[in-house]
Amino acid sequence: MTPTEACIALNMLPTMGPVRLRKLLEVLETPERVLAAKRDALRAVEGIGNDVADQIVNWETIVDLPAELERIREFGANIITAESPLYPRQLREIHAPPIVLYVWGELIERDQHAIAVIGSRRTTHYGMESAKKLSYQLAYAGLTIISGLARGIDTAAHQGALAAKGRTIAVIGSGLSKLYPPENDALAEKIRSGNGAIVSEFSMEIEPDRQTFPMRNRIISGWSHGLLVVEAGLNSGALITVAQALEQGRSVYAVPGHINAPSAQGSNRLIQQGAKLVMDASDLLDDLQILLPETKPSPEAAVRALPLLTDDERRVYDAIEATETPIDDIATKSELPSGTVSSILLRLELKRLVKQLPGKYFVKLA
Repeated sequence: MTPTEACIALNMLPTMGPVRLRKLLEVLETPERVLAAKRDALRAVEGIGNDVADQIVNWETIVDLPAELERIREFGANIITAESPLYPRQLREIHAPPIVLYVWGELIERDQHAIAVIGSRRTTHYGMESAKKLSYQLAYAGLTIISGLARGIDTAAHQGALAAKGRTIAVIGSGLSKLYPPENDALAEKIRSGNGAIVSEFSMEIEPDRQTFPMRNRIISGWSHGLLVVEAGLNSGALITVAQALEQGRSVYAVPGHINAPSAQGSNRLIQQGAKLVMDASDLLDDLQILLPETKPSPEAAVRALPLLTDDERRVYDAIEATETPIDDIATKSELPSGTVSSILLRLELKRLVKQLPGKYFVKLA
């Protein structure tokens, strides 16, 4: 038996969790030795009582490991443990890091640099568009977007990252073969087909329930450098993730919403309580000190930066007047479709060449 197979078996035991396994490994050193240990040796470990010891001793009557390994193989998933170099470094630091991660898709080194984008399932058009825009900007800047594949803000966050051709990870509260919600099957397939991965700590056939989602949320917050709440009501499950993020020492950010919108009362309250207000990706990137180098404001710097622009980017940049310029005028002067202009303006914002003002006006920064 390999160490990974032993971890899969231990992860499937009902009374085993990350904290108990850590205590066992401090004494018995490897997961294989944990499974092979005698009852008395197990009970001698702090926090391991009779029930846990009995389950470990009798694990083969509780866990069908060969069947689980076959399900993993047929599904096309991979398993990583804390010993893997791709296991998120941030996640190793939390109180109860997952024993295993089931991965459908591919994790890469870049996914170590992630930001969580979360919010309510019941959201508004404003919330969905904000989540898409910010996730697009953050993914374009090189961050991996972590969310939960749920309806609402989670879905918009994944879509925004995909639109930017960036990376996104969906951490789900069920086994991989029980993807939820079912209407996001196509989104999950798109994520795993080269843009990221679907990840779970649960064995393949675990159904989602009220306990699995809070467990999932600690992974979303723990994996990330910070947590961005786009829209959340006072009773939103997103606020549970915020509490976990704060316990884990993560930064919390929030997008302001309409003061009369029930869907924004929780996120607005977070800002009152000290979460950083975010209106643009640069607000968050500046705070994390990973923003792309600025090109301010000397004419020589601007001249040096402009040759790096594509032809369309140069046309849009040149269409911005010396004063505040509305987006419609930029589209007219550049002779490009409005959708193309909007996308290019986002890229120019991330390159710190332009800034958006209220009312869809733009000014040059360099």
